[in-house]
Amino acid sequence: MKKFTVAILVNNQFGVLNRVTSMFRRRQFNIASLTVSETESEAFSRITVQSEGDEIKKEQLINQLYKLPDVVSVAELGDLETVSRELLLIKVKNDPDVRGDIRSASDAYEGKMVDYTKESIMIQMVGDSRKIDNFIDLMRDFEIMEICRTGIVTLQRGGTTIRRVTNL
Repeated sequence: MKKFTVAILVNNQFGVLNRVTSMFRRRQFNIASLTVSETESEAFSRITVQSEGDEIKKEQLINQLYKLPDVVSVAELGDLETVSRELLLIKVKNDPDVRGDIRSASDAYEGKMVDYTKESIMIQMVGDSRKIDNFIDLMRDFEIMEICRTGIVTLQRGGTTIRRVTNL
């Protein structure tokens, strides 16, 4: 199945996120990534969802989203016309024998150490999903204590905005 990313501009009201995610559940889509935040206007929130599905089911999902009363706009976000990022916090055991290797790997991936104790090293990393996945795979050679990563955030390049899709 192909991954796809959809941005949904919704009215910023109580219960909207539940109604939108229920639509994904009813259509039996697994949500791989979900990010929600208020936009430049406090009247709207932006929901960015990454999921998997074929073209027909994806189109059905988008059409169903437009039927929800609080949905203002929906945009499919392809890889070529967007910039996407995730944030990763990863905590690894601070083992003196491999400390230098952990630091070298972090530097190679442009990570930043944000916490350092006798027991652990915490690294922050910002990048696309592939970079984050590759770094996690590399860290599996060490003792990972904990991982926390955000959902994907994506904006279209240039002057195109989700609000212009609906002429708001």
